[in-house]
Amino acid sequence: MNSNPRIAVFGGGSWATAIVKMLTENIENVGWYMRNTNAINHIKKHGHNPNYLSSAELKTNKLDLSNDINNIVDNYDVLIFVIPSAFLKKELEKLTASLTDKIIFSAIKGIVPETGLIIGEHFHDIYNIPFENIGVITGPCHAEEVAMERLSYLTLACQDQEKAKMLSKFIAGDYIKTKISDDIIGTEYAAMLKNIYAIAAGIAHGLGYGDNFQSVLMSNAIREMKRFIKKVHKMKRNINNSAYLGDLLVTGYSTFSRNRMFGNMIGKGYTVKSAQMEMSMVAEGYYATKSAFEIKEKNGAKTPIIDAVFNVLYNKKEAKDQFEKLTHKLN
Repeated sequence: MNSNPRIAVFGGGSWATAIVKMLTENIENVGWYMRNTNAINHIKKHGHNPNYLSSAELKTNKLDLSNDINNIVDNYDVLIFVIPSAFLKKELEKLTASLTDKIIFSAIKGIVPETGLIIGEHFHDIYNIPFENIGVITGPCHAEEVAMERLSYLTLACQDQEKAKMLSKFIAGDYIKTKISDDIIGTEYAAMLKNIYAIAAGIAHGLGYGDNFQSVLMSNAIREMKRFIKKVHKMKRNINNSAYLGDLLVTGYSTFSRNRMFGNMIGKGYTVKSAQMEMSMVAEGYYATKSAFEIKEKNGAKTPIIDAVFNVLYNKKEAKDQFEKLTHKLN
């Protein structure tokens, strides 16, 4: 493995911008693919992303910006994907360049709707990337706090620990601490599930439930997460570690959480469509809810919180009624 690989980021949103910022603190050249040519031109001229984390100053002299996905894939060794899961398949359909000799890391917190797979499984099954060349970047961490250079923690998971350590070296810095894990499947499912639980927390807040209920909801959510992940990928893991519990808590409670914001709007009476239209960012948990519900139906995990959120978002049941029923299932 090259000790100084060429690294590229794919995506134009908050997390992509934050990861680019982290990488350019440590390396001299970072590839950056985004579709929006206006944003590319703005970044080159003004040194910040006009649409996301606009306060973050970007070192443009270290950036190779392009809206040609094949050009970036061809010229870089480690590819970090931060494209929302709902749009990943469409973006990857543009590929003519090969991914077979690349190291793939995902910072996407969701499931590919068309295949029902988490991102690592999607790259493995559809593009034949071996699992030892696939990794995950997860929290607990909000892109907004990275932009403000507040102390943040990231977990990098990969079957090949050396690859996780390699990327960790290029991301870590004065305000970023990193941890390595070998639980690529578990951490990726946890990153997907915590968005659903954040929607639940938002719905509860929108309905008027207080902090006491929120604490019970989050306590039950981490146990539900443990049951779900154990069904899909059984291995020894401490669910109380930061990659699981920590990421759940920051997403469930933070004012920066787009999934909590989305849930809060639903709890206040917005329809799904109106809430999506009002938000400028994608709430990954909306898409994840349907996929998670289908997965748990196949595996038989007990998931009353996921069930309640699914009924509200997809079966158009009243949030007030679903959460009243949920209160009798929590402990």
